[in-house]
Amino acid sequence: MIQSQSIHHVSISVTDLQKAKSFYKDVFGLEEIQRPNFDFPGAWFQIGSQQLHLIVHPNTRTLRGSNQVNSRDGHFAVRVKDYHETIRHLEKLRIPYKENPKSITGWPQIYCCDPDGNVIEMNVEPKGL
Repeated sequence: MIQSQSIHHVSISVTDLQKAKSFYKDVFGLEEIQRPNFDFPGAWFQIGSQQLHLIVHPNTRTLRGSNQVNSRDGHFAVRVKDYHETIRHLEKLRIPYKENPKSITGWPQIYCCDPDGNVIEMNVEPKGL
């Protein structure tokens, strides 16, 4: 049996590396970290003890082809500190989002898309609402 310990990183495909890097730095405040010198463009970011890897892959089959927020599409989730501050920040940057403050999961959720349509969930501890 595989003895999984944690998620190390999530990799997503992007089409415009500079635009994607700006999004993850400006919206989420992520710190870019050193990346090996692969023979294809990309960037790595630290999120707590995990990482987010951006990969420029022109022939990818993973892009949704839409910036419409849909929480049922494949996505990754980031735990955020403050629900209302997160919404204010998204609104300030004019980033469309959907919110679900009373999710049956037990944690309030906000969803948005990056410039390539990758869906991102932001959630908080229930007491964070």
